[in-house]
Amino acid sequence: MSGEFNDALKRAVEISLELVDIAERGDVQETAHLDGERRRLLDSLRSRLTAIDTDERLLLQKIAHLNDQAIGLLVHRRRRTEREIDTVAVGRRALIAYSDTRLQR
Repeated sequence: MSGEFNDALKRAVEISLELVDIAERGDVQETAHLDGERRRLLDSLRSRLTAIDTDERLLLQKIAHLNDQAIGLLVHRRRRTEREIDTVAVGRRALIAYSDTRLQR
């Protein structure tokens, strides 16, 4: 493939690395924005794609791996937030139950 194609793949890897960093911080909106940018870049490459050499295949595999990592980080953060919300809800119910008990005495 051309050097231009390879440069675009390297840029997609850079964006993927940025995605992981941003996902680690939990910025869902910025993650979605960068993911859209990367997707447009990769979609534009797809139309020019005929055969992939070994280096390009490795770059695509790295992009896929980084994508999986970013998704995993966001899923983990979402689950942690859900657990925190559940904990607050349990505490709130306990407070309400305790308050009712204290008022009845």
